[in-house]
Amino acid sequence: MTTIPTLSHGRVTIRPLRLRDTRDLDVALASNRGWLRTWEATNPSGHVSTDVRGSIRALQANARAGLGLPFAMELDGRFVGQLNVSGITYGSLASASIGYWVVEDAAGHNVTPISVALAVDHCFRQVGVHRIEICIRPENAPSLRVVEKLGFRYEGLRRRYIHINGDWRDHFCFALVAEEVREGVLERWVQGRVPPGVGSVPLAARDEAAMPIHTTPRL
Repeated sequence: MTTIPTLSHGRVTIRPLRLRDTRDLDVALASNRGWLRTWEATNPSGHVSTDVRGSIRALQANARAGLGLPFAMELDGRFVGQLNVSGITYGSLASASIGYWVVEDAAGHNVTPISVALAVDHCFRQVGVHRIEICIRPENAPSLRVVEKLGFRYEGLRRRYIHINGDWRDHFCFALVAEEVREGVLERWVQGRVPPGVGSVPLAARDEAAMPIHTTPRL
């Protein structure tokens, strides 16, 4: 089992997601439905699960298998979102990916970049992960600002990568490897040492993402 720590910086804390978070999670999702729907992963089969407690159990089982780290995000001790480190692999690949969401009234308080930085530093230093990636829809300006702040490198466009809000959506891919941030992601950002422009998406990539993908018609 991968140990899930409680980590804090200033007003922001990430801690293990627990079954007793079910009510807070349910309320946050319901009251922020309009805010979150555009970026919410969906099932291409059309099946929609509303079993929040079951979802937490599944994430905890994944953590016990050493494959993920489900975190609750807090601002001043209040539950404001969720961050998941998923797809943890070891050995010659040693990689993982991060996904997250935050309630609307917590936006603008640096909850997400601090949470991401805390989680990435833990993965690099304690879990033994070598590479972390974050994939973001081209239209998701707030998330693009997060990776730009933290200095994640732009790696490319993934066409129709994840089923979001009812359809397969393109995503920009960003990544960091441990050697790039030996001082730590959080420390580098707080000290203002993120290389300028490293997290920016090239104009050509934005133009490519704006072009419709050619699909083969069904016969």
